[in-house]
Amino acid sequence: MKFSLNIDHVATLRNARGEKHPNPVTFALLAEKFGVDGIVVHLREDRRHINDSDVFLLKELLTTKLDLEMAATDEIITIACEVKPELATIVPEKRRELTTEGGLNVVDNLETLRNAINRLHSANIPVSLFIEPEINQIDAASSINTDFIEIHTGIFANSKSEDEMYDEMEKIRLAVKHAKKLQLGVNAGHGLDYLNIKEFRQIEGIDEVSIGHAVIARSVFFGLEEAIHTMRNLIKNG
Repeated sequence: MKFSLNIDHVATLRNARGEKHPNPVTFALLAEKFGVDGIVVHLREDRRHINDSDVFLLKELLTTKLDLEMAATDEIITIACEVKPELATIVPEKRRELTTEGGLNVVDNLETLRNAINRLHSANIPVSLFIEPEINQIDAASSINTDFIEIHTGIFANSKSEDEMYDEMEKIRLAVKHAKKLQLGVNAGHGLDYLNIKEFRQIEGIDEVSIGHAVIARSVFFGLEEAIHTMRNLIKNG
């Protein structure tokens, strides 16, 4: 299970006062130095955190990989085709949400997502769809030739009891097995932190987790190097 770091919140802090610092690109380069396997950013339509210049600089300077989260809109797809990230992850996007609230409804949006995937594939960009751990959504994703799925782990992360957590883990396990049978890569993310990752890492077959807020919050107190090393150790050793 690899570990990619989402750095959106660094850009949020930069933008809070319209300053140039902290620079999310510098933060990403340090994160690579300290051992992450990749960097994740979400280029939103409203540019509330990461902006276009961040994305182009990251693609130019990163030595691991760039996972560009994005809505399936003409503007953002055009930018992605120019940037050519190592992975484009299509996510649902709402104007007033604080963060992504759930997975895509692939079943009801097949043609829109198929067209987005085809455009990205024409630029030789692998595509992932951010979805709930539901068999019908995985089947729909496979039918429109996505390369990966990213399983939304928000319900698992926000579980209010052990029973609820283990029920969701079992649902995710079944989803991972089904996706692998369809020869899809499987990533996961949303709400994973230093406590729940100990349980989550037991799910076999997940290629990579995307974690942001928890690591960046810990880095405020202990520094980025410690925050990354601690998370990497938990993912590897529990």
